[in-house]
Amino acid sequence: MPKISVIVPVYNGEKTILQTIKSVQQQTFFNFELIVINDGSTDSTLEQLASIREPRMKVLSYENRGLPEARNRGIANATGDFITFIDADDLWTPDKLELQLAVLQQHPEADAVYSWTLYLNEEGTAFHQGEQLYFQGNVLPQLLLSNFIASGSNIMIRKQAIASIGYFDPALRSCEDWDYWLRLAAKCAFAVVPKYQIIYRQSTTAMSSKVEVMEKHLLTVCERGFRLAPLELQVLKNQSLANIYEFLAHLCLSYIAGSNGAKQAYQKLRQAIRLHPSLLLTKKTQVLLIKICLLLLVSPKFSEFILQEIKMLRAKKLDFINTFT
Repeated sequence: MPKISVIVPVYNGEKTILQTIKSVQQQTFFNFELIVINDGSTDSTLEQLASIREPRMKVLSYENRGLPEARNRGIANATGDFITFIDADDLWTPDKLELQLAVLQQHPEADAVYSWTLYLNEEGTAFHQGEQLYFQGNVLPQLLLSNFIASGSNIMIRKQAIASIGYFDPALRSCEDWDYWLRLAAKCAFAVVPKYQIIYRQSTTAMSSKVEVMEKHLLTVCERGFRLAPLELQVLKNQSLANIYEFLAHLCLSYIAGSNGAKQAYQKLRQAIRLHPSLLLTKKTQVLLIKICLLLLVSPKFSEFILQEIKMLRAKKLDFINTFT
């Protein structure tokens, strides 16, 4: 039977690490090793981990070097035939390992497999669904346009493929997963499990201060990706950049309060439309533009109230979260 290495990088994850580990323990596929990389935590993370009875788990502690290096340390210690990652605040459905492994076994030409993503609010009480995507085989064109994998808690990779791709770039403070998936897609075929299996927790902590950092690294990774891409894919670059600026506009609107966030969002969205004018024809861009105008033209309190009501209507109550608590 094949063995899967599950790598969990954690830094000060005392609030969520037990839920994350439990979602791994509840997997319907049993032959895995659970490698927790404690990246210099200063809270009660280690004490919480010590309370877990799990013979398949080993906890390795290092000085803090950041998320990419923590994942690399996990890779270096992995002994499985397949490797996958889950961040310390995310969750999996119980069939994640079983179904991803089955798809890779059914598709020997593929070296990586991904699933669909649910986006969980910070409190763990409501969620919304990510896109249902079916990209398979050579996914480099789609991955150059956006990181549709969505997070570092998704992909399962054959260990032999990792040997040819190398490690995550520790110099990246953000977007290191997109960078890695692009390098992987430039050499390897992908497969998909068409099912929601990844539960990605969205954090608002210091997001306003991270927008500039994220912009810098998104642009860096985009440039790297197109340097790897063949000539026929270079025509996608403006659209890729436009998608980045539209995403940044969404971040500004969601996490920077009041008219300041709306003004920054407007500048980002304006840049996106300049790069790829046909964005204006999409419902996503139109809705974003309406939200920005609402915040700029209506009183901040009233507009914030309306946006919160819209979020509440879109969100779905997450009854199954109790499974992991």
